[in-house]
Amino acid sequence: MAYHIAVCDDSPEDRDYVAGLAGRWARARGYEWKLAQFPSAESFLFQLGEERWDILLLDVEMGRMDGVSMARELRKANDTTQIVFVTGYAEYIAEGYDVAALHYLLKPVGEEKLFAVLDRAAAAVKKSERTLALELPGETLRVPLRQIRYAEVRGNYVTVHARGEYTVKKPLSVLEEELGEGFYRLGRSSVVNLRWISRVTKVDVYLNDGTVLPLPRGSYQGINRAIIEMD
Repeated sequence: MAYHIAVCDDSPEDRDYVAGLAGRWARARGYEWKLAQFPSAESFLFQLGEERWDILLLDVEMGRMDGVSMARELRKANDTTQIVFVTGYAEYIAEGYDVAALHYLLKPVGEEKLFAVLDRAAAAVKKSERTLALELPGETLRVPLRQIRYAEVRGNYVTVHARGEYTVKKPLSVLEEELGEGFYRLGRSSVVNLRWISRVTKVDVYLNDGTVLPLPRGSYQGINRAIIEMD
């Protein structure tokens, strides 16, 4: 596949340097790629609806709009772009979690570290393309796994909660196998997408959309381990 990579930084020197490393990474891995540079958050957002970006290498301190604010705007319409902050300011790291940033790299960034993070970003892009086929009345629907928040049993049926709700007659165990890695079984009643989890307590699992799922007794350590070990 071809990776579309954007570099956004108000420093021409830093922008050229990071873009050069990204191109070197793509050539070394044998990937096809398209790369564009943006001197400001505003210039990136202006073209956002016209282009798909798989990986965004983003500075934090920029002009009128900073990188974190720009990332928040991006996330309103896009939950697939892998955001990597490349910055000289470590104090912004905590804010990166609000926009599901893949990683933070401190300037000056070295080739080895950037290549390792880009490898992770490429793997995440491939995962985001995986889909679940659901046999619905009169049609087969393919739902991207990244959109699925959780699935729950209702009688002899399973309801998949994504951008819509889709109910199919299928054992939860079969659906769990089809979902694969990145999902966690919550007892007999549900399966949850680990990437949608915002908080876990001894009794509940909280998702980013506000959903609260009951956590079966004895599952606290297991789900936390799964979150930590998640790619």
